[in-house]
Amino acid sequence: MAYLVALVVILIDQITKWLVTQYMDLYESIAVIPEFFYLTSHRNRGAAWGILQGQMWFFYIITIIVVAFLIYYISRLKKSERLLRFTLGLMLGGAIGNFIDRLFRKEVVDFFDIYIFTYDYPIFNIADSALVIGVGLFFIYSLLEAKKEKEQQKNGAI
Repeated sequence: MAYLVALVVILIDQITKWLVTQYMDLYESIAVIPEFFYLTSHRNRGAAWGILQGQMWFFYIITIIVVAFLIYYISRLKKSERLLRFTLGLMLGGAIGNFIDRLFRKEVVDFFDIYIFTYDYPIFNIADSALVIGVGLFFIYSLLEAKKEKEQQKNGAI
């Protein structure tokens, strides 16, 4: 399941990035919901918020390590751990989606542009979204597992 989720994320990510590069000029912006949500053709040679611009080798190495870790972790999971498989699949797909851009384009294509009141949130893409959702779900999963473990210890100690 994790690999299927990752494949779906990669496909949607790469198709949407291809559409943006084919049908929008760089920096062109289309209002979807005026003053809140725009599709804006943008390129990023760094990470979130444009940090570490141009450090491609750093991103290559980190991504390879993360992908290898995720594949190893997924391979060790029980089939019954569906939520965790889904979560890690999102993270794997997101990491590979942006890796493909960095490898072949030497930059990441971003296009979701959100304004929260007067704050223009950094422009992002499907891969970024999958990574953030995956990390968020992993955090929630970890908290729930820790709570479950504490309850089991408490019940076992009585």
